[in-house]
Amino acid sequence: MPGTSAFTVAAGAAFVAVMLIATSAASAGERVVIGSTGGAYDRALKAAWFDPFTQKTGIEVVVVSGTNAELRAKASAMVKSENVTWDLYLDGEIQAASEAHKSVTDDLTEFCIPYKPRKDLPANACDASGALVQSTATLLVYRADAAGVEDPQTWTDMWDTKRFPGGRAFPNFDDPWRVLAAALLADGVEKDKLFPLDVERAFRKLDEIRDSVTLWWKSGDQSVQGFRNGEYDLGQIWLTRAKAMADEGLPIKWSYKASFLVGDRVALIRGAPNRENALKLIAYWLDNPAAQAKACNALSCTPPSSDAIALMSEEARGSMPTTAEISQDLVVPDAAWINANAPTLLEQWNDWVR
Repeated sequence: MPGTSAFTVAAGAAFVAVMLIATSAASAGERVVIGSTGGAYDRALKAAWFDPFTQKTGIEVVVVSGTNAELRAKASAMVKSENVTWDLYLDGEIQAASEAHKSVTDDLTEFCIPYKPRKDLPANACDASGALVQSTATLLVYRADAAGVEDPQTWTDMWDTKRFPGGRAFPNFDDPWRVLAAALLADGVEKDKLFPLDVERAFRKLDEIRDSVTLWWKSGDQSVQGFRNGEYDLGQIWLTRAKAMADEGLPIKWSYKASFLVGDRVALIRGAPNRENALKLIAYWLDNPAAQAKACNALSCTPPSSDAIALMSEEARGSMPTTAEISQDLVVPDAAWINANAPTLLEQWNDWVR
């Protein structure tokens, strides 16, 4: 390059050499790469799980952030091309039971054997599809400072734009069942008769509110930014994100009377380059109730270990979606039906939402 000094060239060469050495050292096995959904969720897991793991083992945890749809698509593409650069990714509890998930992940049945006798863990804490990270809810949130006589509590309230004016937010990614389910509940379908979903009826109900939707969010972090920026007044988002916003001091409230039980699993990608380190990271989570408690204190989630629940604050325990009082209103989705109908649902959703 014209005007470039020998010193600059030498320095550049030295920098490249250092980077190559660092890359070589990292690829030698002292790292693990995990795909997650970004923002406050990642920060909570980093503080409670990833950083303490690194301090104990010396293994670096590299977090790659993306939407749920992007994480699933990337994992699938890497496995199909036999060019896997990640080791783990977080997938929804429902999707983790699907054939699509099984086709790109390793079966952890053998790894899970030592966890089956654990009295503090439920039977599904570790299974073939991955390890349970936490259970939470997708629910109705709203601005606590919005003018109004009362607070919205149900999906029917979400659809009532006269009593509860303002913009609405719904998720728009590869998992539309929760929006359709909310529409049916708003239309008077009883909780115990929700599944199988009456999809045509759901879309008719969604037609009524479509013009009031000011944000179709694709990631949890986008739902947070949208609320922070005043893009909506009522929305369907994850409890973990709502709790993080409340902890920031943002004027947000939520209703468990309009909620669906969801959760995350950490799955091992087939052909993971750092497989053993990945398994160590999963084991660290399951073996450390204190780490689970710290994360769920921040996110109001339910950790897999009952010992972890005992370590959580009274406030956090009371806001978990699985407490007896809250679970009376919580809708448990039919995972088998959702997975069996996922391709058709997504096709219909994409035709409607665009």
